[in-house]
Amino acid sequence: MDAQTSTDLIMRAWREFATQDPDRIAAVFTPDAEWLAPPDNPTARALDGTSHLIGRDRIVHFLATEFPTIFVADRSVDFTAITATDTTVVLEERMRATLMNGNHYDNNYCFIFELRAGLIHRVREYMDTRRAEKMFAAGTATDRLLHADRLAEE
Repeated sequence: MDAQTSTDLIMRAWREFATQDPDRIAAVFTPDAEWLAPPDNPTARALDGTSHLIGRDRIVHFLATEFPTIFVADRSVDFTAITATDTTVVLEERMRATLMNGNHYDNNYCFIFELRAGLIHRVREYMDTRRAEKMFAAGTATDRLLHADRLAEE
C-alpha cells in the first residue's frame, strides 16, 4: 500500500465505525487487531472495561455495541489532520457527542493506526483524559443511572 491507499483505508474505517454494523466494522480489522487507549480513561471506566482491546471481535463489540451506550446522541467527528505512510496513519480529530449522563462531550484525539495486509492491525488512541473526566463526572451518579434507564426503555 502507498500513503494514499492507507489514508483511504482509515477514512473508510471511520465511515464503517459510524454505521455501527458489526460486519462492516470487522471488515477493516485484522483478526488479531489491538486498540490501546489511555489507561483508566473515562470511557473504559464507564463500561467497567479495559483500555486495551484485544482481537477484532472485542473491538467490533466496543464500536458497535458499547460505544453508543456512552456517546448516546449528536455524535460528530471533525478531522483536523492526517499524515500517512504505507503502513502507518496518524489522524487528529475532534469528537462531539451527548454523553449518557446528558452532558455535552467535546474532546480532541490523536489516533495512530498501524496497518498490515490492507487492514488495521493496531490503534493507539490519545486524548485529553482530564477534560474527558470532567465531562463524564458532571451530574450525580443517580442522574446517570436515571438517564441510562430512560435510554434502555427507548
